[in-house]
Amino acid sequence: MSRKLLMAGFACLLLTTACDEKAPTGPTVSLNQEFTLAPGEAARVADSSVRIQFLRVSGDSRCPADALCIQGGDALVHIRATDTGASEYELRTGDESRATVTHAGLRIQLVNLQPYPFSSRTIEAHDYRATLRVTR
Repeated sequence: MSRKLLMAGFACLLLTTACDEKAPTGPTVSLNQEFTLAPGEAARVADSSVRIQFLRVSGDSRCPADALCIQGGDALVHIRATDTGASEYELRTGDESRATVTHAGLRIQLVNLQPYPFSSRTIEAHDYRATLRVTR
């Protein structure tokens, strides 16, 4: 097989799996284990058919670490949970009661969102990392 044909086949395979939402793009995690995902990454929950994908962050109004604020602020973390169907959820950093959702009998909790903002630095969308934990 020629090198050019081999490279074309490899590129085609990469493009096909990059666009497939069901393609495995991350680790398999155990219940009660914290795990961290970048935007677009996903993890499968062991001993279940649930897969969790970190989609994006929107509305990051958390108080910068180098500022003095009256309120702590909030960031919305968007995730997708799939099993037999797919559902999208918003998890909030500033309200503990809204940092957890239930999907297919599992509780998905937002534990942390990094990086934490500083007034002198803009956080790019691809720089976010969401730390999650799944429990029964």
